[in-house]
Amino acid sequence: MISSRLQPTGRRLLAFWNRHKWSYFFILPSMTLFFVFVAYPVAQAFLLSFQKVSLRSREWVGFANFEFLWNSALFQKSLVNTFIYAFFVVVSWTFTSLLVAVMLQPFHNRIRALFRGAFYLPYVTSIIVTSLVWLWIFQPDYGVLNYLLSLVGIPRVLWLQDPRIALWSIVLSTIAVVPGTGVVLYSAALGAIPAEYYEAAAVEGATAFDKLFHITFPLLRPTTLYLVVIYTIAGFQIFERVYVMTGGGPVNATMTLVQLIYRTAFNDFNFGRASAESLVLFAIVAFFAFAQFRLLRSDFEY
Repeated sequence: MISSRLQPTGRRLLAFWNRHKWSYFFILPSMTLFFVFVAYPVAQAFLLSFQKVSLRSREWVGFANFEFLWNSALFQKSLVNTFIYAFFVVVSWTFTSLLVAVMLQPFHNRIRALFRGAFYLPYVTSIIVTSLVWLWIFQPDYGVLNYLLSLVGIPRVLWLQDPRIALWSIVLSTIAVVPGTGVVLYSAALGAIPAEYYEAAAVEGATAFDKLFHITFPLLRPTTLYLVVIYTIAGFQIFERVYVMTGGGPVNATMTLVQLIYRTAFNDFNFGRASAESLVLFAIVAFFAFAQFRLLRSDFEY
């Protein structure tokens, strides 16, 4: 009786395998690379977070690493700094991307394509190079920014040396550049909205603001969701700018989570604690990504 029930299932599995086996064969190289260089390291990091690891030994310590982080003032400061940076970067990049895309929409297709390329071009520039340029701009003695301020009688500002404004200087260096990815995606999404929607709204007497808030914004929610998620991930993973411009200083005023992970792992050689910090960062990013999907998901189709 049991074997007679299993036979149809076995036949279905065999038919499924015969139909899709070549598909799995073609994705096997990519999946192998994924498991070797992504899945396996993540699993190892999870195990290391519960151990005290040095270059010569391992010791299982349970939740001791997480208890240390809970009571660590430096970890709490890096967490707050990362939240501040990510919040302002996500809000600014999303708003400026949408604003620029809306401003480009009335132009001819060729003009829009030209500006899209112009805004996207800085995106391919190395963040290290960009950070070095901003390091020169913020230089207190001969930097461009202080020179411009001196022309209107404002004394020099220690942009990266003053703990009170160092983090805000790094935020400024990030949000001063309009992200090309957002401009391109928003521009394409705006162009895909059918003109009939706006014509029907105009017939009903809708104003420009009515069209914006009741047609444009709702239909842009899928694009907004995607950009907010990738900007949030990028904001929480801030490392290169801090590493190049301040190294986490002065007095840990610009210390972020990834910078702290790097210092814990490669300066202190405490790989277990660094893995615990990485796991906390992963949990935070996953939580925000899930929350954003719940809040910004849309069922609109056009």
